[in-house]
Amino acid sequence: MARYLAWRVAQMILVVVLVTTTVFVLLHLAPGDPLGNTLENPNISPAMRAQWVHQYGFDRPILVQYAQYLREMAHGNFGWSFSMHRPVADVLRDALPNTIVLSTLALLLGFLLGIVVGVIQASRAGTTTDRSISKVVMTVAGLPDFWFGIIMMLTFTYWLPIFPVAGAVDPVMHDYLSLWGRFLDRLAHLVLPVTTLAIVVAAQVARHQRTDLLRVLPNQYIRAARARGIGERRILFHHALRNALVPIVTLFGLSLPGVFTGTVFVERIFSWPGMGWTILNAVGARDYPLVTAGTIVASSTVALGTLLADLLYAWVNPRVTHE
Repeated sequence: MARYLAWRVAQMILVVVLVTTTVFVLLHLAPGDPLGNTLENPNISPAMRAQWVHQYGFDRPILVQYAQYLREMAHGNFGWSFSMHRPVADVLRDALPNTIVLSTLALLLGFLLGIVVGVIQASRAGTTTDRSISKVVMTVAGLPDFWFGIIMMLTFTYWLPIFPVAGAVDPVMHDYLSLWGRFLDRLAHLVLPVTTLAIVVAAQVARHQRTDLLRVLPNQYIRAARARGIGERRILFHHALRNALVPIVTLFGLSLPGVFTGTVFVERIFSWPGMGWTILNAVGARDYPLVTAGTIVASSTVALGTLLADLLYAWVNPRVTHE
C-alpha cells in the first residue's frame, strides 16, 4: 500500500507540473502582458514602460521566466497579483476557504439528494413515478451549471426576492450583526450557489444510483432475503443499498474536480469570492501569477480527487488491493 501511495503521489506531482507548465507557456505566448492596460496610459513615458517590463521580467525568454517562477514557488512565493494588487498567496488564502465551503456543502447535499432520488426510482422501477422523475433528472443533468444558476437567481432574487443576489455577506450590515446574525447572513448568501451546484450533482448521482440498485436487486441474496420474509424496505436499505453504494463512493471522489470546475461559473454568477470568481477575473486581467497559481490548485484538486476515489473504492470493497 505504501508503494502504491508513493507511486500515485509521484503521478500527481507530474500531472500538476505538466499542467502548470502548459498554462504558463500558453499565457506567455499570447499577445500582451499584465501591464498592458497600465502601459497604455499616454502619460507614461516609453522609458518607464521599458523599466517596468524589465523589472517584472516580461522581456526575458519564456524558459528563463519559468525557471524563475519555479524557483520562487519553491520558496513559497507565488508572485504578485497585478489585478488584486496583493501577493498571490494572500489572494489564494482568502479565496480558497470560500470555495472549499461551497464545494463541500454542494457535494454532500447533492450526493444525499441523489441517493434518495435514486432509491425512490429503483423502488418504483417502471412506474409512472419512475418515468416522471427520470425525465426531470435527465433534463437537469443536461443543463449547464451557469444556465441553471441564472434561472435560480432570476427566480429567488428577482421574481421571488427571498435570498441575497450576490456576494458572501451583506457588505453594509454584516459587521454590525451579532454572531448569530452573521452566521445567518452568510448562510443566506450560501443557499443559492450551494443549491445550484447540489441539484446538478444530485441529477448525476441519481442516475448512477438507480442503475446500480436495479443491478443489485435481482441478485440471489436479495431473493433469499425475500424468501425469509424480510420486508421490502429493509431489503432495499440494509441489503441492496449497501452494495449499490460501492460505485457511488467511487463517484464521490471523481466528482471533486467536476464540482470545483462548476464553482468557477457559479461563483462568477453569484459573485461568490472564491477561486472560480478570482481566476476568471485574473484571466480577464491577464494576471499571469494568479492564473498560474489557480491552475496549480485546480490540477491538484483533480489529482487528489482521483486518488481519493481509488482509496475509497478499496475501503468499501476489501477485495481490491493496491500493491
